[in-house]
Amino acid sequence: QVQLVESGGGLVQAGASLRLSCATSGRSFSGRAMGWFRQAPGKDREFVAAISWRGIATYPEDSVKGRFTISRDNAKSVVYLQMNSLKPEDTAVYRCAAGRFPSLTNWFGAAEYDYWGQGTQVTVST
Repeated sequence: QVQLVESGGGLVQAGASLRLSCATSGRSFSGRAMGWFRQAPGKDREFVAAISWRGIATYPEDSVKGRFTISRDNAKSVVYLQMNSLKPEDTAVYRCAAGRFPSLTNWFGAAEYDYWGQGTQVTVST
């Protein structure tokens, strides 16, 4: 079993920055790709970013490109999501997820991740 715990969310003004962290406990995420997803009330879960075991990052084509950066510290078993220039539409619960393999065929597919954190709330005010 892999336990994932997100932190770093909060209430910020538009244009501000936040760095989310996803820490593991119980079992190392060694060898796993990692991803971030978000979900706002009444909306579907949305892929935010993913990173392979060796640090290759993947992002959506539009919504967060150029503003968000995913990174990882494998020695600490932690994955980060640096979010800059936050917008009200970024408001959501952000969850990290662990994939089964070092890299994934479909980074956007939630089914390819087998462990999920409970999420951290990010709220961006106007």
